[in-house]
Amino acid sequence: MDFERLEKNICDNVLEAQLKLGYDKRPISFNYTLSTLRNLLATDADMTDMQYALFQFRLYSEPALGELSFHEIKDGFCITVPEKGTENIHNLYDHNVLIPELVNKVREHCSSVDEVLDIFRKYSDDAVIEKKSNDEFDYLVYFKNGVPDEYYYCISVEEEIDGSLHVSYHRFIKEDYEELGF
Repeated sequence: MDFERLEKNICDNVLEAQLKLGYDKRPISFNYTLSTLRNLLATDADMTDMQYALFQFRLYSEPALGELSFHEIKDGFCITVPEKGTENIHNLYDHNVLIPELVNKVREHCSSVDEVLDIFRKYSDDAVIEKKSNDEFDYLVYFKNGVPDEYYYCISVEEEIDGSLHVSYHRFIKEDYEELGF
C-alpha cells in the first residue's frame, strides 16, 4: 500500500486547515470516505480490511504525525492527528508552496479571477485551467505533471454587491474528482 500518499494528503489537509483557521497546538480530525482511502492507498479494501490498513498506517506515520487515532463513520473513517502531529506539520512543513498563497488570495476580494489563476501559473507552466459551464464551479485547475501538487481545484467565482469578486475553491485528489462526475 502507498502510505506516503495518504500521509502527504493528511499533512496537506492539516496545513490548509491551519492556514484557514489558525494554528493553536491542538488535534485535528478529518473524515475520509472509504473510496478516498482506497484511492490514496491504492487498494480495494473493504471496511474491515481498511481498519487493519489504518492500524498499519498509524505505525508508519507515527514519527511524523504522532499516534493517530481513527474510528469508523458512515462510509469511511475519521482520522485524528494528535497535537504532536499538528505541531510537527506547523513547524516542519514547507510553507513556500502554492496553498498558503492561494488561501491568502481567496481571503481577499479580487478584482479579477486571474489574480487567483495566476497563482497556479506562477507555480508551473503545466497548469491546466479549464473554464467550466456547470452549476458547481467555474474553473477546474490542476497540474498536468502533478507538480507542485496532485490536486484538482474546483474554483467558484461570485460577484459581490460592490463589484469585487469572492473566489472560493474545493480541492480533490484526481480519482475523487473523476468519481464525482462533474
